[in-house]
Amino acid sequence: MPGVYSKPGEPLDRIMRAFKKQVEKAGVIGDLKKRMHYEKPSIRLKKKSIAARKRRLKQLRKFGQAE
Repeated sequence: MPGVYSKPGEPLDRIMRAFKKQVEKAGVIGDLKKRMHYEKPSIRLKKKSIAARKRRLKQLRKFGQAE
């Protein structure tokens, strides 16, 4: 769980920036968005395979071996 310790006299905007960075790094927002509504396992698997296919094509393009 993200948390920030502040020093006396430290500006609030710096504290908030550090907290937002930790929240983003921990993936709290992404996890929250995933849990906003139920997703059937079959749909979750389909999305996962589509994402893997996109990553694979991007990697192939990067190395100049496009299909």
